[in-house]
Amino acid sequence: MHRSLQPALCAGLVSLLALAACNRQSPADNATAPAVQPPATAPAPAATPAPAQEAAPAQQAGLARFDGYGDMRFGMTAAEATKAWGGPLNGKPGAGEACYYLNPVSNPSPAYFAFMVESDKFVRYDVGNDKEVAPGGGKVGMDAAQIRKLYGDRVEEQPHKYVEGGKVLRIKADAGSDNALVFEADATGKVTAWRVGQQPQVDYVEGCS
Repeated sequence: MHRSLQPALCAGLVSLLALAACNRQSPADNATAPAVQPPATAPAPAATPAPAQEAAPAQQAGLARFDGYGDMRFGMTAAEATKAWGGPLNGKPGAGEACYYLNPVSNPSPAYFAFMVESDKFVRYDVGNDKEVAPGGGKVGMDAAQIRKLYGDRVEEQPHKYVEGGKVLRIKADAGSDNALVFEADATGKVTAWRVGQQPQVDYVEGCS
């Protein structure tokens, strides 16, 4: 009888040992596994600023104006106008003269460009070259049709006093001013000179003569 129980006891003991082995955990198994950290969110790339647009250059105003030329303003004294010009000017009144012209020293001739002074006040400027541009865009060398296109119904046309077949095209300044722009055109209609000034000086046909 003892012999028959021995194999059964051995088999049971083996089973118990196997079960114990399965339930035993290694120290590594008992260690608390580190919490899995979610992947760090990469910082959003900084928005690339839009390329700066270059500021459009300001439209440069012409030096010729209805109220003067450059920094020179009608009504300034001769000394003030010369200072505003920023350089020397030729010209001075003769004995007993109230009206005379100041000319830039670089002028090839007095008729090229000149500033009229009357009673010690800057009142007008005269242009006889095709470099200067009048207020509104007119210039020497244009024809009367181009002047009319530029200035529209502001143009008042009159026959030239001294040029046979010539014309005088007069444009009044904006509302609120009595100043005017006057173009002189020859018999072919080409502009040969122009002037801007106050009244009555702008309408002096002979200048200071």
